[in-house]
Amino acid sequence: MNSFTDQLNRKIDLPSKPQRIISLVPSQTELLYDLGLRDEVVGITKFCIHPEEWFRSKTRVGGTKEYDFEKIKALNPDLIIGNKEENNQEQIEELMKDYTVWMSDIYTLKDACDMITRIGTLVGKQQEATNLKLEIESKFNQFQQFLNPKSQILSVSYLIWNKPYMVAGNNTFINELLKVCGFKNVFEQDRYPEITTKQLADANPEIILLSSEPYPFKEKHIEEFKAICPNAKVMIVDGEVFSWYGSRLLQAPEYFKQLIENIASKR
Repeated sequence: MNSFTDQLNRKIDLPSKPQRIISLVPSQTELLYDLGLRDEVVGITKFCIHPEEWFRSKTRVGGTKEYDFEKIKALNPDLIIGNKEENNQEQIEELMKDYTVWMSDIYTLKDACDMITRIGTLVGKQQEATNLKLEIESKFNQFQQFLNPKSQILSVSYLIWNKPYMVAGNNTFINELLKVCGFKNVFEQDRYPEITTKQLADANPEIILLSSEPYPFKEKHIEEFKAICPNAKVMIVDGEVFSWYGSRLLQAPEYFKQLIENIASKR
């Protein structure tokens, strides 16, 4: 029997390397794929759109908040992998009664890298996970060298929902990546507060970033926010890059570099 500790400091026991895994988080599903677990993952959510071949072929057990318990039972998982923020606590606790559940809890890049190595150890892919973590850290270190230490810190608002308007605030992974990019979030409330158009106008951010998820902001929304903050630069950004904390982090530094260069060219 092997014992492991998740990021909620819960201990779980596995008699052997898991062979029937259900992933309840899109970014962690993609991570499992990139670690090489082609056959071991038997269930995913309807939001686990990467990789596309898994989205087409793997059993979908519901969303990230509500699960089809009968489908889960039929899959007979020996391990379920979830996340504190993205999954529903009550339903996760129900799953814990019958299955071995490992949970992540991620606010920072350090947390994300820790999750990657812990899951790698958990599923018998320790070396692959370590190599992935080191590559992510190397790319982010190179990105920090790209940023000019003397460059102006730009104020930013990151919209995740439309009507009601919701933004990413403090104690979120998105906010961590905004800081990595050298931005200052104008909304310092915790988590994902609702805001009014007046609050956005009063905050007067230099940059407004409209995320492609969970609300699918499009080019047509740009004028709406320019009317609220006429002096702001309003841009659509890839929400997966800003919020997925698995292997997609490999893509983030280059994307952030291009984003910053794009902002600079418009100033």
